[in-house]
Amino acid sequence: MPNKEFQILLVEDNMSDAMLAIRALKKHNLANNLVHVYDGAQALDFLFGKGEYEGRNLAEKPKVIFLDLKMPKVDGLEVLRHLKADDRTKGIPVVMMTSSKEEKDIAESHRLGVNSYIVKPVDFEKFSKTVADLGLYWLLVNQTPRE
Repeated sequence: MPNKEFQILLVEDNMSDAMLAIRALKKHNLANNLVHVYDGAQALDFLFGKGEYEGRNLAEKPKVIFLDLKMPKVDGLEVLRHLKADDRTKGIPVVMMTSSKEEKDIAESHRLGVNSYIVKPVDFEKFSKTVADLGLYWLLVNQTPRE
């Protein structure tokens, strides 16, 4: 039952991590309306209807954004800064999914308004379970206001 409420925006430049995440979400029927972009610039274009996404219906917002921290062009912190500064997107939950355990990255992500900061497990099974659990929580358990 794909609809705009179940949309996930996955922002991940590592294809192996992206494919693992998508597979874990599909296994739980949570990837029906998933958009995968490869870097922060593409994520901002998608969210704000620019570039290749010009004319996209901006009323169709993701229910959650899974955002990598370290990416080319525009990093996750800069994407987060733009999202939380704009009234149209500041209410979208953002989960930072990264390999960085650095305190400065964790602190800055929270200062900018991240909803959750997850360090990607190295183990395949743990990574798949973490992504599935995140998808279940943010799409099915968490309640958000209707806009």
